[in-house]
Amino acid sequence: MSEPSLPHPGLPNKPVTLSAIIVRGMFGGQTSEEWVAKYERSHQHPVNRLCHTYGIPTILISVAVFAAGFIRHRLWWWAFGLFVFGWLLQFIGHAFEGKPPEFFHDWRFLFVGVRWWWAKINGKA
Repeated sequence: MSEPSLPHPGLPNKPVTLSAIIVRGMFGGQTSEEWVAKYERSHQHPVNRLCHTYGIPTILISVAVFAAGFIRHRLWWWAFGLFVFGWLLQFIGHAFEGKPPEFFHDWRFLFVGVRWWWAKINGKA
């Protein structure tokens, strides 16, 4: 069963799916690249960028270790430690930047940070 489509208001004869409308609403009409560019502009200090380069993957790894903790319960302490350390790096970086994290203003930046990190390790940020 396919998703129902609606006419695109700006383009005649171009249908838009309901999921596209939801995603557009979630991203406020901005592309992923625009979000990453805005995130990058607020992370200019080299120490902040370095802290985020290591802090973001540390937080992501902590989530995977937490999930593995359902099999080996002792891993939860490691997951907790990694999670706290990753966030500590983030806030240290923002102390050097002199600005609060973007997600204080818009929660969606919690997910943009991961996209920025991915673009950075692929040489696009």
